[in-house]
Amino acid sequence: MKPVVLGIAGFSGEGKTTFIEKLLPLLKDRGLKVMVIKHDVHGFNIDHEGKDTYRFAKAGADRVMISSDNSGFARIDDTAMSLDDMIAMGDDMDLILVEGYKDSDIPKLHVKDLHNDFSHFDDEGNARMVDVGYKDITVRSATASGKVMADSNTINLIKTGGVKKGDVLTVAQIAGIMGAKKTSDMIPMCHPLIIDSCDVKLRLNEEDSCVEIEATVTCNGRTGVEMESLSAVSAAALTVIDMCKSVQRDMVISDIRLISKSGGVHGDYHAK
Repeated sequence: MKPVVLGIAGFSGEGKTTFIEKLLPLLKDRGLKVMVIKHDVHGFNIDHEGKDTYRFAKAGADRVMISSDNSGFARIDDTAMSLDDMIAMGDDMDLILVEGYKDSDIPKLHVKDLHNDFSHFDDEGNARMVDVGYKDITVRSATASGKVMADSNTINLIKTGGVKKGDVLTVAQIAGIMGAKKTSDMIPMCHPLIIDSCDVKLRLNEEDSCVEIEATVTCNGRTGVEMESLSAVSAAALTVIDMCKSVQRDMVISDIRLISKSGGVHGDYHAK
């Protein structure tokens, strides 16, 4: 008997992966052999903790396959294997679940904001903290950067230790670490996290007349540390302003942004 093929469709972030992950144990309890095929248009990593294929295998899938328009089939070939060819490799299965391939003609179950877990609003429109209890604990990392624009006199005073309040860069570095640790106290919907490390670096850029700041935060947790890295940069930048405001009142904080992140179900990110 040919296996039943069912597509799981929906937009990014609406819960397709989590739906399949929660469905697999129920199907296995009924004695079904299940294969999952994932279509990844961005390129892929397989069997990496936190990635979709890893989650499907951990949830009990008998076989997991992945194909990318850019990187090929997971064997890996030079060109991607067609969906029909991959389905044909699951002839010994009872059920094949296909995530992605939304333009294919296979029957589909459309997932529409299944969990609502990625919304900060409940069904009645009230603000809430997102429930991350169902997510696996994985290694998370995030790096953010920013800068404080100042005139050449201020930059020189920081360099030579002429600021009356003390060592600007050292105090700002400590403030950045404290800012990362206190993120959930400042940002209402952030989860309190146990941070494994927080590395804050400040550097004088005399050519551009600014203080450059970079912060990298890591943890083992169920949610990412993007806000912690951004908070670290922000606290460090504000501290530079506070330390130097008696010297210059028109300093400008600028370009605070996320540079990169890793870990979690949404994969890695690197700013362009």
